[in-house]
Amino acid sequence: MRSLFQHDDAFTGLEAAIVLIAFIVVAAVFSYVVLGAGFFTTQKSQEVVHTGVQQASSSMEIIGNVYGLATTASSGLEYVKFTVGNTAGGTGLDVSKMVVTYTDEQTRAPDVAYSTETEDDLISVLQAAAAVDPYVGAWGIIETINANDDTLLEPGEQFVIGVSVPTATTTVNTPFTVNLQPSVGAVFALKKTVPPAINPVNILY
Repeated sequence: MRSLFQHDDAFTGLEAAIVLIAFIVVAAVFSYVVLGAGFFTTQKSQEVVHTGVQQASSSMEIIGNVYGLATTASSGLEYVKFTVGNTAGGTGLDVSKMVVTYTDEQTRAPDVAYSTETEDDLISVLQAAAAVDPYVGAWGIIETINANDDTLLEPGEQFVIGVSVPTATTTVNTPFTVNLQPSVGAVFALKKTVPPAINPVNILY
């Protein structure tokens, strides 16, 4: 008489069900991993977009000319003066937190010191810093236009900035660069050249 245990059809069906369930579980885990990676990528993309918008909207621009000033025509420049304002549609930025650097063929000052003095007192500070060797430098806000008493440059406001330059090296025909790095926003580079003849007030190109 043939034993009933020799019929394994039920066991074959059970094995197939187990394999099918295993495939479903693996597919579900894989789908979860793919979806998680997709959500992470989307989040990072949003962060990049928001950061880019913030950087673009926190930029400033130079308004008008950049002037180089010297006490006497026989020496080099002592400081440069220019006016800054927000770009169109820009947001406010704290100018006092800006990092200013100066470079020319012989001198490099990676972090020119910020001075809280204003107007005539600041000009005296800039002139004194221009003569110091090795040059460390100084910069500050000489004047504010359509602005309140804080250092936050808001839309519609203008700040007149003064940055000392080393008198010993800013002689005739010398190219130099002043970089303005706000706490938020793109670096603004002022690349100028000392004119062939130095006057007390010079427009730099």
